[in-house]
Amino acid sequence: MKNRLLLLLAVFAFSQTHAEVVRPAPDFTWGPGKTLKSWKGQPVVLLIAPSPKSSALRKQADRIQAVYQEFAARNAVFVAAFTDPETADQSIPSNVPFVVANNGAQIAANYGFEGKFAVVVIGKDGNLDLNSAKVVPASRIMDMILNNYEQQAAERKP
Repeated sequence: MKNRLLLLLAVFAFSQTHAEVVRPAPDFTWGPGKTLKSWKGQPVVLLIAPSPKSSALRKQADRIQAVYQEFAARNAVFVAAFTDPETADQSIPSNVPFVVANNGAQIAANYGFEGKFAVVVIGKDGNLDLNSAKVVPASRIMDMILNNYEQQAAERKP
């Protein structure tokens, strides 16, 4: 517990003097010549699962779909990465416009994916703001987008 507190204090102290990304999201490609960096300035929500048939993935997509207009107003980009290579070209049954990455297994490895599902939120500044193995409420994803590191740093300035 003491080590965690020291680590948090060190991160806080560093963030007070440096306005860079503190936890950069691993870059990935999602098509020929297209990378995560091409979306800089836009928040990215990445869903990782074995296939579009994953119950957790469908549940998360449903939660996002319920408030999709709020995400669209923030220029959020949605990406699906499937670890089963046979499902890489399938889409998610949702009205949310997901980009399906063509190298899901590599993306999953880059983000330390070891389970059946993950939701990742990457701030518009490129910071890794959330990496969860559980389905999360859409409001939590929106909180991550609205209160990203860049926003918090801007609010601290006098």
